[in-house]
Amino acid sequence: MRALAVDGAAPTTLSWAELLEEDKRTPPYEPIARWSSLLGSDHRWSWSPQWEAAAGRALAHLLAVSGGRPVTVPHGLTSRVFQRALDALLPGGGPARHAVLAGPGLPGPDPDAGILLVPVHPRTGETWSPPGRPAPACPVPLPFGVWLCLAFPEPQVRLPAAGSMPEGVLRDDPPAPRPPHPFRVDPDVFRHTLTKLPAAGAPWLREILGNLTPHLRSGLF
Repeated sequence: MRALAVDGAAPTTLSWAELLEEDKRTPPYEPIARWSSLLGSDHRWSWSPQWEAAAGRALAHLLAVSGGRPVTVPHGLTSRVFQRALDALLPGGGPARHAVLAGPGLPGPDPDAGILLVPVHPRTGETWSPPGRPAPACPVPLPFGVWLCLAFPEPQVRLPAAGSMPEGVLRDDPPAPRPPHPFRVDPDVFRHTLTKLPAAGAPWLREILGNLTPHLRSGLF
């Protein structure tokens, strides 16, 4: 199969504002089906593999730009995804560097913020940067659907009722159950990304790469 260009047709590239309007999120949790000889099929909830892979790439960038100093991230879901790994892999003490979420639809990033967690355009691969000025010194890329959930946390949404229910009636469904275990970073994506970054030559980063086994056993990865 070969793709052929059609005369007069131009590829459509959505702007950042249009992407926000689309609101295509990547949910952090997924139901995983399993089989039981007694109960038949059932489901358990787990962290999305897409989130684990995205966190593996972003964590490698966070370590690379940390300079070996502690790094903090915003509270909430961002902290659940990154802070445990950052605390385990980076030394404690000393002044911490602060990573903040930045991107379309958010207020301008604090000029003093050392690290920006920013979205990557899902179609062009472009990393977002503040308009009207050069790209930040330390951007950390995240897939747009993952970044959207972190930047604009969505409260539990009640779903429109189906069937013969009156128009405008809403179901008050319970939120999706959270996974029973802490978030785990994809180790292969983390390792592959970090080895490709220029900072990977630093002795302390080489030491992290060479000693991942204890962190695998502890459930960090």
